This record gives sequence, structure tokens and C-alpha cells, in this order.
Amino acid sequence: MSESDPPGGEPDPFQGIPFLGDLAKILRQQGAVSWDAAGQLAFQVATGGESEPNVDPLERIRLEELGRVAELQVAQATGLSLSTTGRAVTVVPVTRTQWVQASLPAFRPRFESLADSLAAPDTGSGPESGDPAAMLGNLMGMMTPMLVGMAAGSMVGHLASTSFGQYDLPIPRPPTDELIVVGRNVDEFAADWSLPDDDLRLWVCLHELTHHAVLGLPHVRARLDDLLNRYAAGFEADPNALEERFGQLDISDAEGMAGLQSMFNDPEAILGAVQSPTQRALLPRLDALVAVIIGYADHIMDSIGEGLISSYGMLAEALRRRRVTTDESSRFVERLLGLELTQEQCDRGEAFVAGVVERAGKRGLERLWRSERELPTPAEVDAPGLWLARIDLPDPE
Repeated sequence: MSESDPPGGEPDPFQGIPFLGDLAKILRQQGAVSWDAAGQLAFQVATGGESEPNVDPLERIRLEELGRVAELQVAQATGLSLSTTGRAVTVVPVTRTQWVQASLPAFRPRFESLADSLAAPDTGSGPESGDPAAMLGNLMGMMTPMLVGMAAGSMVGHLASTSFGQYDLPIPRPPTDELIVVGRNVDEFAADWSLPDDDLRLWVCLHELTHHAVLGLPHVRARLDDLLNRYAAGFEADPNALEERFGQLDISDAEGMAGLQSMFNDPEAILGAVQSPTQRALLPRLDALVAVIIGYADHIMDSIGEGLISSYGMLAEALRRRRVTTDESSRFVERLLGLELTQEQCDRGEAFVAGVVERAGKRGLERLWRSERELPTPAEVDAPGLWLARIDLPDPE
């Protein structure tokens, strides 16, 4: 072992190439994900590098009052407990920076699973092999913590700049009964669409509390967490894709280095290289569960909002249009997590809930969240009569 070899006796495949060798040494010191880099990037993207003013105390008081109104309505309409910790539920306005601070830990398990799945084994090819694609493949494996950290930071930063609350994406959060709302984002959307401020705030409270009630159910949380984590862990490093992307690059000239940098800055390129059959097999179950959650939440909010909010029809139209016309950065986030909130998926969930209510009324819909056994299969989401027939069968012994 030479003096330049790393501890443990493993040879440095980039020995003799100073730039790549030095970069490799730095990258080996990182963990599964570079969370410091992720946090710095998230704050930069969320705020544009500018400091944010503190939340106005009057805004906190106003949102808490609207939250209490929404809590009573959602509890009555769903029959579900809204608390996941046994404490009172509160709705709290936050800045984009505070949203990032609360959200990075929530997304951390997904991205660490992603990093583990992308950590391709070392091919053992060094400079002497004469195979630049294999060398760059090794470098790519070592760069995984940085790349995933950058993806996580970019994703959370973009979400902080657009999200109203913590359930814009229907993803379980760590147990808490403090629901956060980004007042700046709500105000900007209200101004852009000429919507009444307090009506929109009340809608956001209804949305957050309804999703909190459903995603706080232990069996729903467990099922959705399992599907999301398995999807994140299902990414695969594809050596053939890496060879195709990197094989033609000549990193000895400026043009080649520019091409390499462009690929590293393009998360779509990385994601396209590692999608797997395992993930495609999981998607029908994940899509079905998410569709039902969305359809149920929309049904509850419609049943409450139409009699509670005078501008509800206008709000619902603007907000549902917002949900299915997100920008490309948000679409990448959804694909990365296995969540594509298309109009087709929303319509699918709405049709399932409407079919249940038409056949079995409110009592039938109340069965939806009773236990894991009652959660519908993908086929049952498209045929609610099948679901109703199955749940009326006696429990298996």
C-alpha cells in the first residue's frame, strides 16, 4: 500500500490524476447524504439569499383562530381524531426558512434510502485501466452523498417557496400536532388570484387538518411510509447508462468538463439513469393509496367549505388548478418520491369516493380508514363496488 492509499488498504482509483484524486478524498469523508450542503442550498433557494422578517404576532393570532374553526368542522365531518400526540392541535404561521428547518428532517429518511440505493459498488477500474467511463462511474458513486444532498436541498427549497403548509404533498410527517403554514406563500397566491385572504387561510387550515387526520392514523402512516421508503430504496445505478452518458466525454479539454458539469447539474439525467422495475411494480399501490387520500380530503373539504366559505367555489377551482399545473422542479420532486399528482389521479380518487357514497352513503365512507384491511387495492379504487363487497366479508381467521 502506498502512502497515498486511503485507510483500510483500498487503492485509490484516481491516483495520478490530482484533481480527481483530491476530489475523491473529500467525497470519502461524507456520510450517506451531505446534509449540511442540503440545508445551505435549501435556505438559499427558499429565500433567494435574502433575510426574512419574523411572522407578525397578529398573523399568528388570526391563523390560530381560523385553525380552531377548521378543527371543529373537520373533526365533525370525518369522525377522526385530529391529534397524533394527545395534545391540542394548533396551526402556526412560519417563514420559508422555518418551513425548511421543519421539513428537512421529515424528508431525510427518503433521501438516505435513495443515497443507499445509488451507491454503486466500486468497479475497481483506475486510471491504468484506460476506461474513462468506469473511472467516472466510480467517481459518481463517491459523489452520491453530494448529489443527493443537492437534490434534497433543491427540492425542499423549491417546496418552501411554493407550499402553503406541510401537506401540499400527501407525505406523513413525524408525529406532531403543530401544523405549519407559510403565510407569505398564502398571501402571494391570494394576491395573484384576487382571492379573499381569510377565506384562503381558512381553506388552508381545512386542507392541512383533513390530511393530518388521515395521515396521522397509524395504519395509514405505516402503509404510506412503507411504500415511499421502498420506492426511494428501489433506485438502481445503471452502469450501461453511465457508460452511455460519460463514455464520449473527454475531460482533458474545457468542453468535456463543461459537459460533465452539465450532467451533474441535471437531476433528470441522474433520475433517468436509475429508475428500476421494482419501482414500477410499486407505483400502482402507491398511486391507489394517494388517489384515495386526495379524493377523500377533497370530498370532506367540499362538504365543509361550501357552507362555511362564501368564495369556496372560486377558491376550489383556483387551488385544484394549482395542484395539477406545478412547474418542472415540482414535477421532478414528485417523480423522485413516486408521487405524480396529475389531474387523472385526482379524478380517480374523486370517482372512488363518489362511488362509495352513492352506494353506501356516509357510513360506507367511514369504513375507509377503520383498519389496514379496509384500505382499497388498486383494482378496487377503479371499482368501488368491489371494495364495498370485500369489506363486508367476515374477517379472515
